Amino acid sequence: MRPVHVLLAALALATGGDVAAETVYKCQAGGQTIYQQTPCAKNQRQQAIQLQDSAPADGRVAPMPEPPPSREAVDEAPPPTAPMAPAPVLYGCIRATDGKPYTSDNGHPEPYMAPLGVLGAITPSLADTYGSRDAAVASAPELNRGKGNAAAVATSNYVWVQDQCRRLSPTEACQALRGDAEANQRLLRNAFKSERAPLEAKDARLQAQLKGCG
Repeated sequence: MRPVHVLLAALALATGGDVAAETVYKCQAGGQTIYQQTPCAKNQRQQAIQLQDSAPADGRVAPMPEPPPSREAVDEAPPPTAPMAPAPVLYGCIRATDGKPYTSDNGHPEPYMAPLGVLGAITPSLADTYGSRDAAVASAPELNRGKGNAAAVATSNYVWVQDQCRRLSPTEACQALRGDAEANQRLLRNAFKSERAPLEAKDARLQAQLKGCG
């Protein structure tokens, strides 16, 4: 006897594709099972089976499912590209006290106090200006309190100053970071073990910033 699923498949093909479903009768008698499209005889045990047509009832053909990708295609597929780190943000600053340049992560440094003398506020020689009895007389209150010495005025009086900064372009920032990283690594190679911790921390921070430089 042919397997049941083979008989069902044959009956489904015989019904054609013009209808959405077809009724097949399973007839049993004398230990035999027969599948047919007409109702069973009165002395047979009958079971009606509804066969669904493979084609939709409106005549449209259902799209074929996409085959799974082959193992070769999966192996050859390039790995996903990791998102690039953002470009580093760095500022070029000029120190207010001596005009020396430096780089900083902060473009708005806090003001700080600086001695009046380091700002070049007194341009003539201190000896020529206040070094003799006949020299010019200053009007600063400090001189009237017994501090009649220009050097004392220049070093004991402080004023508020602030460094000036501008944002560097990505190219300038990366160039500055590479220079800082090379200099720090030279120090790291020559440092004693007890001195390495802060240099290693700085190197890790610089390397993280350099990831945005490509």
